[in-house]
Amino acid sequence: MKKALTSLVLSSVFLATAVGCSSTSSDTKSATGTTTPAASEKTATTPAPAATKKKLKLWFYFEGKDRFDKISTLTQGYAKVDPNVEVVPEFIPFAEFKKRLSVGLAAQDLPDIVVIDNPDHAAYAAMGLFADITDKIKDWPDKDQFYEGPWKSATLNGKVYGIPLGSNNLALYYNKTMLDGAGVQPPKTWDELRDASKKLSKGDVKGLGFSGLGNEEGTFQFLPWLLAAGASFDKVDSPQGIKAYSFLANLVKDQSVSKEVLNWTQADVMKQFAAGKVAMMVNGPWQIPELKTSAPDLKYGVVLLPKGEKNASVLGGENLGVVNGKNVDDAVKFIKYVASPEVIKPFAQSFGYFPSRKDVATDKFWTEDPVLKVFNEEMQYAQPRGPHAKWPEISNALSSALQQTLTLNKTPEVAAKEAQDKISAALK
Repeated sequence: MKKALTSLVLSSVFLATAVGCSSTSSDTKSATGTTTPAASEKTATTPAPAATKKKLKLWFYFEGKDRFDKISTLTQGYAKVDPNVEVVPEFIPFAEFKKRLSVGLAAQDLPDIVVIDNPDHAAYAAMGLFADITDKIKDWPDKDQFYEGPWKSATLNGKVYGIPLGSNNLALYYNKTMLDGAGVQPPKTWDELRDASKKLSKGDVKGLGFSGLGNEEGTFQFLPWLLAAGASFDKVDSPQGIKAYSFLANLVKDQSVSKEVLNWTQADVMKQFAAGKVAMMVNGPWQIPELKTSAPDLKYGVVLLPKGEKNASVLGGENLGVVNGKNVDDAVKFIKYVASPEVIKPFAQSFGYFPSRKDVATDKFWTEDPVLKVFNEEMQYAQPRGPHAKWPEISNALSSALQQTLTLNKTPEVAAKEAQDKISAALK
């Protein structure tokens, strides 16, 4: 059994490192009438001698001192709630993160809490890394405040393995000066987007930019089109799935989208937009601070992603996963504390997140800013990647087909059929 587990884990290491990283690896009100852990647990503890203080490890992959300090505000705040427990944050580089988790699972050398990219949550839950905390939070009233998409990303087969930490999604940025000059309105539908992209493409300026990488970042950018067409990740060779691939391929054929999107990260797309090389781009809210720095005079707006058969976006962000070990109960108390409105609200504001909780998202910080409110509205359409234990394999199939389609090397029908064959094999 141990040999089988080790083989499974090492296989997952190879697969996880092969498909690339997620959207969040790019550059990276309080509720009324609810009893939060922060309130209920404040009176429950008394300081214990230092020698008996329990230590929990928290692994995360956010780079830089600023982000380390923000994570530390959570652990230091919890120390005031439960002085008997010290949660120690530890930075693990993103490039090593999945490997450390997988190897740690085989060697039983793991932390107690993990900040996990939300599409990876289900895969590691299936491997036994995360504890099933369904019964431990069944009477927690706050669980009903979470958006469906973020909450679903922390589950597998109806069981709960953690809590959303913070979310983001994708929307459409547009250059106001360029659109006004071309007499184009921000597009609301796919037809309007194709027409606008043609009119805005002149010389070395393209109408639209997005990331078409052959990894999780490319999948992240492709899924809104797949979902908006009325397809799903497990039925990509359906007429709706083929339509999604065809729509993006046609933008390349129209010369409204550069073939260089095959090599562009989301950060690269932002740089093209800031430099005036693309008039519109698909990107996330984490690019807002970068735009302010790199293009302070740029006049831009943000609208919902254009509607296909329906509105759709994709969920990015992270979850807090509880590692299956000896400190599950204390870890659950910590993540409930972090998710409480009075804690998560200032954290999300400072971190560039959108709240995964509906009650917190109604704060004017996210509803009155003309740009942030669009991403906030998009949260109701943002769907998780999966969740599925085989998501890395599924993602690889989706993004590979996207690359084949955008290079025009294969028709959307052929690319979608090949992707479906790989996905069907993974699902078995």
